[in-house]
Amino acid sequence: MMGAEARLAELGITVPEVVPPLAAYQPTARSGNLVFTAGQLPARDGEMIAVGKVGGAVTEEQAYDCARQSALNALAAIKAEIGSLDDITRIVKAVVFVASTTDFTNQAKVANGASELLGEVFGDRGVHARSAVGVAVLPLDVPVEVELVVEVAG
Repeated sequence: MMGAEARLAELGITVPEVVPPLAAYQPTARSGNLVFTAGQLPARDGEMIAVGKVGGAVTEEQAYDCARQSALNALAAIKAEIGSLDDITRIVKAVVFVASTTDFTNQAKVANGASELLGEVFGDRGVHARSAVGVAVLPLDVPVEVELVVEVAG
């Protein structure tokens, strides 16, 4: 099976630098063979790729891209913690928060942006439990925030 690092290269995806924390927390916490990420926002090249509510100023498609970018940022934080994404043995859980209007009900489709990226990169090891949660507002008025729990070797 192809490693995650090689698969990312094959997909033409570059893992970004870790997004610095916005407050008093660290990007990851490790407990045994599990690594938990802090909530990751849809930052790319130092800027949020969208702001606003899904179902309002942000389309479902834009929010899907935000979930994908947020998951990639979570992978960046994990890589900084463990050294190589090839050491991930399983994506255990993804939690995707979606700031949306009260009539928007496709949070699960937005969350697929994160889940499908993980599947593309990790194959069967990327199949995970997931929560897609609609919320009123997220930090910096972003539409999506993603947390991951992964199991690592050793």
